[in-house]
Amino acid sequence: MNLVPWKSSENWMDQFVSLEDLQNEMNRLFNYPAQKPLIKRSGQWDKLWAPAVDIHDTKDVLTFKADIPGLTKDQIDVSVDNNVLTIKGEKSEEKEETKKNIVRSERHYGSFQRSFTLPTGIDSTKVNAAYKDGVLEVSIPKKEEAKAKQIKVDVK
Repeated sequence: MNLVPWKSSENWMDQFVSLEDLQNEMNRLFNYPAQKPLIKRSGQWDKLWAPAVDIHDTKDVLTFKADIPGLTKDQIDVSVDNNVLTIKGEKSEEKEETKKNIVRSERHYGSFQRSFTLPTGIDSTKVNAAYKDGVLEVSIPKKEEAKAKQIKVDVK
């Protein structure tokens, strides 16, 4: 049995320092992205990855911006089917002569897919996609009848 030496605390808050350390470790543990499950690939566990996407909804258009660095436009597939926008592709791992010198590897490789259900009133026949500097931007215009109309009401 190991004995822990007793420390007198000069400040009553000192006794909570270890609890704060425990809380910080728990926060660090639970802040790990849950959307990245582990898969087994080539004999080791690896994380699935999916690009981060921002969605902007304006009066005239719905815009999706996805961070997909390191790919060419030919490696990305954008499609709309049954009112669902799907962005998918595959990022190949760079082959090196020796992997012995790698100390840490955090870049993600492999295939990815993100799907988004589109709201009603979207004209999915006029999808426009552009890929520049590692950012994919997909713009889908809204149908004329779906655009918000402003009616002025006179208050008397």
